[in-house]
Amino acid sequence: MFSFHRIERAARQPLLALSLAAASLFAQAAPPSSATGAGTAAGPRLPALNARHVLVLEDGSGRVVLAKDADAVVPIASLTKLMTAMVVLDAKLDPLEKLTIERDDVDTLKHSASRLRVGAEMSRLDALKLALMASENRAAAALARTFPGGSAAFALAMQAKIRSLGLSRTTLADPTGLSPANLSTATEVAKITAAAARYPEIVRITSDKTTKVPISGRPRELHNTNRLVGAKGWDIQLSKTGYTEEAGRCLTMRMESRGRGFTVVMLDADGSAQRLRDALRIRQSLTNLPL
Repeated sequence: MFSFHRIERAARQPLLALSLAAASLFAQAAPPSSATGAGTAAGPRLPALNARHVLVLEDGSGRVVLAKDADAVVPIASLTKLMTAMVVLDAKLDPLEKLTIERDDVDTLKHSASRLRVGAEMSRLDALKLALMASENRAAAALARTFPGGSAAFALAMQAKIRSLGLSRTTLADPTGLSPANLSTATEVAKITAAAARYPEIVRITSDKTTKVPISGRPRELHNTNRLVGAKGWDIQLSKTGYTEEAGRCLTMRMESRGRGFTVVMLDADGSAQRLRDALRIRQSLTNLPL
């Protein structure tokens, strides 16, 4: 039993000031790192990154801009919820159908905090918003439980989705990402992110900074767990964060830099501040990337 497993707790902290911190970070010459890709004698230097597994792709060409141990199989925590959302949306269920949080939806593995009490009601669409934007584990569990045929049928549909995307190194044991058996690689998370980007609902939900959803008839404000969404200088078009002790701080997002689209995957950073610094360093590298 781990008392400090509170999924996405740090994501609710205020966004670190970007101006002076970013200037300081970018002024520093990056020391050598194990990352490979963008840096050449004539091009931008590779940033030193805290995350242990990183992949940056140019979306149009599929070119690898930066990679750091991108094929290691590791836990991916709540990045799993992108797959959960795709499986639910593939089933073309009524988005306005009311779902009720039940005791079976409560996290008994990590005992993560939740704003959804047992008995809380919301639409399926709002459950998707809670799962994707606020990374609500009970919402994700309810989406799987209310899948046609129940959780067992959802699990089969999840495995079919993994196969359809050609993910040979991805294993997903639950819809929330709480299980350390939810495994993938930075390379395959980039494929998951590309697939999720083909769903307008996922793009809209995960690129919003804030929204309001009615829970049991009362409006509740949600904030995106990726505090870079909506921040000055960032154009993020899809995003999902994740955290468990086993996975570390994780982030996958699609963003634009100088009119070009990029997919950025970072797995197993040491903390939310380190994850933010990594994102800043990657963005700076992309602005220096030759056209």
